[in-house]
Amino acid sequence: MPDAPPSSPIEPFRPLPDPSWRERIETLAERLRSLGRTPRAVLAAAVTAGVIAVAAVLLLPSTADPAPEESLPRADASAAPASAAPAATTPLVVVQAAGAVVHPGLYRLAPGARVDDLVHAAGGLAPDADPDRVNLAAPLVDGEKIYIPRVGEPTPSDATSGGAASGPTRSQPIDLNTASIGQLDALPGIGPATAQAIVDYRAQHGRYRSVDDLLNVRGIGPAKLDQIRSLVRV
Repeated sequence: MPDAPPSSPIEPFRPLPDPSWRERIETLAERLRSLGRTPRAVLAAAVTAGVIAVAAVLLLPSTADPAPEESLPRADASAAPASAAPAATTPLVVVQAAGAVVHPGLYRLAPGARVDDLVHAAGGLAPDADPDRVNLAAPLVDGEKIYIPRVGEPTPSDATSGGAASGPTRSQPIDLNTASIGQLDALPGIGPATAQAIVDYRAQHGRYRSVDDLLNVRGIGPAKLDQIRSLVRV
């Protein structure tokens, strides 16, 4: 086999790196000094320097883009919709309409509603209803059941008629612990204010333990208690 050719002592050609912008400017300065300070030389140098400056601006890499979170528009706290405040809810009176009404059932009415409002909410009176035995003007009490009797029908002993117009009888005294304001208002000598006081006392102090506890209610004295003693019970 032929011998391998001897290695060349001359290194292979390597391209020189491009001069930097500082080297180019220094070279330009040397040319200016060699040309002298004639007007033509100064003008040529100024034009050359301008071309180099423009090329540097175009060729140099642009500055780093801002971070995405910095380039995005910031939300204005004042423009953010404020959370809606919870609307205040009005307590409702929940009562049951029973008996001679078109649509018996449970109804929720505004505070201060009367028995007549409940009757209208229940679709009105049935054809055989006996409205003369019901106090339609009596205020409703939360949790009570209003019974509208039919003509010739006896009122159930556990039914509330919103303060019956005929008032309680000796055979059917009303319970002080469950009576509505309308029922108490129907008692002789008891007006709306005293009826409200009886209910308020029950709410504040609990159940009546005896009829004599009515003496603790504002507006009721011994004479008035004797007048209604047989008409109430506990």
